[in-house]
Amino acid sequence: MLAVLCTSLLLVAMDATILNVALPSLIDDLRPDALQQLWIIDIYGLVLGGLLVTTGAIGDRFGRKRLFIAGFVVFGVASVVAATADTSWQLIAGRVLLGIGGAMVLPSTLSLIRNIFEDDRERTLAIGIWAAVAGAGAAVGPLVGGVLVERYEWSAAFWVNVPVVVAAVVAGVLLLPEFKDAGHGRLDLVGAALSIVGIIALAWGIKHVAKGSLALMDVAVLVLGIVVLALFARRQLRLPDPLLDVRLFKNRAFTGAALATLMAMLAVGAALFLMSLWLQYVHGYTPSQAGLRTLPTALAALAGSLTAPWLMERIGVRAIMALGLGALVAGFLVLALAPEPTTYPYVAVVFVALGLGDGLAITTAASVLVSSVPAERAGQAGAVSETNYELGIGLGVALLGSVHGAVYASRMDGQPARAAESIGSAHELGDPRVLEAARVAFDSALTTTAWVSVAIVATVTALVVALVPRGFKATAGH
Repeated sequence: MLAVLCTSLLLVAMDATILNVALPSLIDDLRPDALQQLWIIDIYGLVLGGLLVTTGAIGDRFGRKRLFIAGFVVFGVASVVAATADTSWQLIAGRVLLGIGGAMVLPSTLSLIRNIFEDDRERTLAIGIWAAVAGAGAAVGPLVGGVLVERYEWSAAFWVNVPVVVAAVVAGVLLLPEFKDAGHGRLDLVGAALSIVGIIALAWGIKHVAKGSLALMDVAVLVLGIVVLALFARRQLRLPDPLLDVRLFKNRAFTGAALATLMAMLAVGAALFLMSLWLQYVHGYTPSQAGLRTLPTALAALAGSLTAPWLMERIGVRAIMALGLGALVAGFLVLALAPEPTTYPYVAVVFVALGLGDGLAITTAASVLVSSVPAERAGQAGAVSETNYELGIGLGVALLGSVHGAVYASRMDGQPARAAESIGSAHELGDPRVLEAARVAFDSALTTTAWVSVAIVATVTALVVALVPRGFKATAGH
């Protein structure tokens, strides 16, 4: 059963990053503009993150196995839509559908683990394996995408989903037990709408404001997201059976774990996106060569996730969260201090630090979140964990990708306007002098973005350490 859940998780996690190395090939084929490029990459995570609270509640009420199977059917259909896209907007639509399907699958994986494994130690180990697959999936995505794109074309990154979806649906029907709680009331449709609109509006606003756009519409959307989420929280506090029991966030360890998950995936999502472009456009690696060079992230994430349960028992939750997030800070610090032009040995160290930090932080945080809720509300814990996981990747690309894009554009002053949009656009122009200027600008912007990342992750690390009580244990009913 754990193998079925983890295989499914691997596929959904891979889709968050599989297009990173496929982007240059995709740009050559579909000719998306700079904004469409960002949407192609991060709309998946933003839609998925926006829906997870609702789908987690649906699973609690109507059955987690049923939701899991239905989600994979949607995921398979969406893969076909994306694979057959001949325009940027059809591909974006396919990624939206993939996000919807993924949102139905992901809360079920973690909540079923909470129901199946009742022993604290067994559950923590299962969560460690789950987190290893989640981290490895995000990190392996560029490698798988690179091999498929180089041997076939970018659409193969979506066609590969179809046989896995078929196998997962069959195995899920035959092997997975059904869990639901008959004590839940009717689904709060108003609350569901508020959560979806609020999360997506917040992400949109952050994305555009971070890019330097202070247009009235962008600021208004950001404010709308904050206001709508505040209304959602207020509504949930008044309901006897809320979609998301926001009182859980009064538990300092729960809040700290949610922040740790968000920050770990924000860091890794942004780094994999930017470094995949760096490997191909600045250093000229093929997609598969670029993907292979991101492999240290996956291996380090695997090591961090599998050792986290053992370390939690010996030195505690708080220390492991601090160690994991601290490794992320160290990774970005290495990138920030690396001499320009940046060379791959420095980047390999960065990949190892980010992967290790991600594995430790995600595993520990998931254990805290799942152990903080009763079994009948496992979908809520899964929703919080997965919302922060996927929203972290999306916001990482949106926020840090936009910061990088703004700095890159400023470094391209005096170059053709088209080249200043992105390094991919500069590559299309075919002028060696413009391309060399773009490579220098991209590398310089990477250093600046790394310093911004150090500041963000270090601040959140200090906050997480302050929130998690000394001596906290990730056990059910804590």
